Amino acid sequence: MNNIGTSYVLWLGCLLQLHGLQRLYNGKIFTGFLWLFTFGLMGFGQLLDLVLIPGMVEEHNTKYQEKYGISPYGTQTRPVIQRVVTRELAAPPTIAPDRDRLTVKLVRAAEARQGKLTVTQAVMDTEVSFAEVEVALRGLVKTGYVDVYNDPDTGVVMYDFREL
Repeated sequence: MNNIGTSYVLWLGCLLQLHGLQRLYNGKIFTGFLWLFTFGLMGFGQLLDLVLIPGMVEEHNTKYQEKYGISPYGTQTRPVIQRVVTRELAAPPTIAPDRDRLTVKLVRAAEARQGKLTVTQAVMDTEVSFAEVEVALRGLVKTGYVDVYNDPDTGVVMYDFREL
């Protein structure tokens, strides 16, 4: 994120015949080099930038926020996907038949929702308790088949079945 004060300090580079540094700092590469090689458009462009710098900084910061998914308040706007890697590779886990059936029901429920599923949706589709569904989904996260994140709009915990 760029700062207006820094841009004004770079504007002072014109005193050392380094015109356009404030434009380069704010991502205006072409006009920055144009200012550099034409002495700030013979000084007129450099003087004009005294008024334009706040807008340039705001425009640069807005583009940065959109590119990296950051809200104006500094919070993440894109979902952060957490991958869980387990180191228990000695023996494959033994799965009870009931839990195996629950896993199949969860996969079918996720498939009906483009690979994304909440605990409540899973409970409705499988008719199993919240606790059992959460344990099964956490187990799928640990095995690496499912990612978990918070929905950016609602904040609800979402399970993303990557292969669907």
